[in-house]
Amino acid sequence: MRFEHLIEVNDANNPAVVALTTTQLWNGLMLRVEAPQRFLEHIERVAVLERGGDWLLREVDFGQFTVRDRIMLAPHARIRFDTEASDQHQGGSLLITIESPEEGHLFLRFVYDTPVPEHDPNASEGETNYVAYLKAAYRQMDIEMMRQIREWAVLGQLG
Repeated sequence: MRFEHLIEVNDANNPAVVALTTTQLWNGLMLRVEAPQRFLEHIERVAVLERGGDWLLREVDFGQFTVRDRIMLAPHARIRFDTEASDQHQGGSLLITIESPEEGHLFLRFVYDTPVPEHDPNASEGETNYVAYLKAAYRQMDIEMMRQIREWAVLGQLG
């Protein structure tokens, strides 16, 4: 399944929305990389196993299962999470891109690629509903992440 959606971070036409800088947004996204438990409370442990200049390998323990993510960083531009497949998890990827199509506007584009089949003619109604549920869950998780980043920025916690 491939799922893509966009979240508007800054809207120059809406003064009620506190505008974030690209640096604040990037710092918030790096919290998702370094401390994902701040966004998902059911994470029991996060360990960075290896680190390079523009990448890291981390292990995230959810209690009943553990995943390994190789994360590629292009500072202030994009983050790519590649989750290894295992007996406990099918694996997949997430690409988050910061976009600024014009002055005063800032967006996050999320592209999920998973081995979950998008359309299976033999799928039951429950399996078809699972794809819709998964897309809605991804979207809600990303909206909540953005809400939390905005809150931290307003509190002066993101630089």
